[in-house]
Amino acid sequence: MNLHHNCACCGMSRRDFLKLSALFTSSFGAAIAADNWNLPVHANANDQPVKIGYLPITDAAPLLVAHSRKLYQAEGLTAEQPRLFRSWAQIVEAFLARQVNVIHVLFPTSIWIRYGRNFPAKIVAWNHTNGSALTVLPDIENPRELGGKTIAVPFWYSIHNLVLQQLLQRNGLKIVRKPKDAPIASNEVNLVVLPPPDMVSALANKSIGGYIVAEPFNAAAENLKTGRVLRFTGDVWKNHACCVVFVHEEDIRQRKQWTQRVVNALVKAQLWSRSNRSEVARILSKDGGKYTPHPLPVLQRALTYYDRNFYKKDGAIENPAWQVNRIDFQPYPFPSYTEELVRLLKTTQVEGNTDFLQKLQPRQVARDLVDDSFVRNALQQVGGPKAFGLPNNLSRIETIKF
Repeated sequence: MNLHHNCACCGMSRRDFLKLSALFTSSFGAAIAADNWNLPVHANANDQPVKIGYLPITDAAPLLVAHSRKLYQAEGLTAEQPRLFRSWAQIVEAFLARQVNVIHVLFPTSIWIRYGRNFPAKIVAWNHTNGSALTVLPDIENPRELGGKTIAVPFWYSIHNLVLQQLLQRNGLKIVRKPKDAPIASNEVNLVVLPPPDMVSALANKSIGGYIVAEPFNAAAENLKTGRVLRFTGDVWKNHACCVVFVHEEDIRQRKQWTQRVVNALVKAQLWSRSNRSEVARILSKDGGKYTPHPLPVLQRALTYYDRNFYKKDGAIENPAWQVNRIDFQPYPFPSYTEELVRLLKTTQVEGNTDFLQKLQPRQVARDLVDDSFVRNALQQVGGPKAFGLPNNLSRIETIKF
């Protein structure tokens, strides 16, 4: 099984990060931002095709299921073949240039794009919940044993980096970012950014002690028997969002009907996916719908295997009473989650200047970054919040146990 393929490099390196930062500050980036704020109103709400941009991870499933099952067309939209990108840098760059108009992106990255780089785009839905894990060498049994080792994350602005840093700090470990071959003290954990396929091979050759990332790369290490899941992120932060659906501000303001129909399709795709996990795996697999290069057994494990007895004994699940799934699908963007995410990001080590983070007000971000009106409307078409097991008042208290 070879997962070090050419089309799933889903991390964002420092070079990628600097490239994007430069793009935002260039005249090209400034022009894009200005155009998105000031374009004239379009008369036809459906005057553009749905152009999906995605990375080959399970987080993208609803966008791809909606395409495979022709749910965009059922809403009266035209949809182009979704475009697979190699990295977060590539997908964001394409989004800025409007080569794609609906993408999934790491929630913290959306905060960096809108407030760190002042680009007009908004979250209109969650794409999924949970779906990530901390995978380590087979002989590592608890987080304290990560001291003295290098752990990989896919991007600094990610829920993976945030959860990992909180988990390490609560186990008395110091987070460092050291150059290659620099000595790492026994109470330190060195963090690096790696593309997920590189994570799998790096763990196999023991050049890193572990990684925290989206599926199916955790399932891949399990199937290869080169790593074990030390902790599922959904067992740390109950039903957390990882990737969200991100669209241009222009489309929300000027193409409300178009945006509503896109969200309708995604909500229906998520509802279908909850009851058809094996079929989702087939659709995503290289042997089925060919949306990703991953083999079916890896995707099947990622989407269907969450044996609570096995993983509790192994320590990967500490909160079986939560009754969450390894990955799940529900679209509503709870404000309480956005607020807590902003608070925790303020104390998380990330790349670049973080002055903008310190100025953010959690409640204001929850109102400004996210537009939940489209999801609320779409939920009513499928039986209301109860169809996803959500409370009717669409409110919750965040449950976190690091």
